[in-house]
Amino acid sequence: MDILFQDWINLILRWAHLITGIAWIGSSFYFVWLDLSLRKRPGMDEGVYGEAWMVHGGGFYHVNKWMVAPSSMPPDLHWFKYEAYFTWMTGFALLVTMYYWSAESYLIDPSVLALTKMDAILIGLGSLFAGWVIYDIICKSAIGKRTDTLAVALFVLIMVAAYLFTHVFSGRGAFIHVGAMIGTIMAANVFRIIIPNQKKVVASLMAGEKPDPKLGLQAKQRSTHNNYLTLPVLLMMISNHYSMLFSHDQSWVIVGLILIIGGLVRHFFNTRNAGGTGKAIVWQLPAAGVGMAILAMFASYDPNAVKLADEDVISADHALAIVQTRCTQCHSANPRDEGFDEAPAGVMFDDLAQVEANAQRILAQAVIGRAMPLGNLTEMTDEERAQIGQWIRAGMPE
Repeated sequence: MDILFQDWINLILRWAHLITGIAWIGSSFYFVWLDLSLRKRPGMDEGVYGEAWMVHGGGFYHVNKWMVAPSSMPPDLHWFKYEAYFTWMTGFALLVTMYYWSAESYLIDPSVLALTKMDAILIGLGSLFAGWVIYDIICKSAIGKRTDTLAVALFVLIMVAAYLFTHVFSGRGAFIHVGAMIGTIMAANVFRIIIPNQKKVVASLMAGEKPDPKLGLQAKQRSTHNNYLTLPVLLMMISNHYSMLFSHDQSWVIVGLILIIGGLVRHFFNTRNAGGTGKAIVWQLPAAGVGMAILAMFASYDPNAVKLADEDVISADHALAIVQTRCTQCHSANPRDEGFDEAPAGVMFDDLAQVEANAQRILAQAVIGRAMPLGNLTEMTDEERAQIGQWIRAGMPE
């Protein structure tokens, strides 16, 4: 595939993914807010669970919710499903065009596990399917009847998946697959449970039958899961821009912290929208802040970093030789890597001046983050990373 054409496809898919994702998250957040803000008031129609009054855009809105269904169907019924479907489809297409098409650069890291391109792709695809199947079985089991035990089970499922991904794929490949697995679970909840259950309720009403209330409860459970998973999955999906997250030796622990922090923030808004005040909402955001501090400290600590003596600072020529050996396959006026027609982001290391001008980028991406070289295809060693880092921190002495 022509590189420029691939870039345009990537851009179009990313924009479409962003648009549909905003639509899905927006409608999801709105309906969760609406559900939690419903209040019982005198004079409501029979079967109405609660109502909410809203003002927006110069007008007033009055919404009622039936816990199961109204006694008769209105002429127009608006469904909210295509946002979820197209978010997943565009996200999967991005996964294919970036991580599967260029698996050698973005998905496979020989220092983690030597995989063929086809093996890596099959593992990735299989994990998305397996994640949904296991999750669905857990929800339908006895565990799914208790909210607390189900939450723990789902957390453990994601943590196990994260641990396995980080021992199979590159750091960025592992994180994107954690996000893709969670996103698949969320979209499958809509496609396999929420919408089918709603269709069964509508069919019962059309047939003059009383709908099964269990259908609504099951759909509500899956919708709640989607709501709490949204904030963590958003960070997972942009994690490839932040190497301090995915390049840590125990990055699966970082996944766990992201799940907890995102869940706490979402719980704060849900509790507040439900009318909670005082002690009910005072602890979530401070706890999330402490979690964020722990995340930053953990991500910044590398117990396996190579330690060098102060007097072992390498020369500028030695630093240039390392960078040109390991990095100019891509970052050069004439890249040797077939995946690039020009230097990524216009960053080149063809001479010492260019290396010095981009020293902080090298420090962040190749030393602290270890995200570069891509897939470590040039086999940059930990000692070389430590030497480059020490040279930069020492002020790049001659």
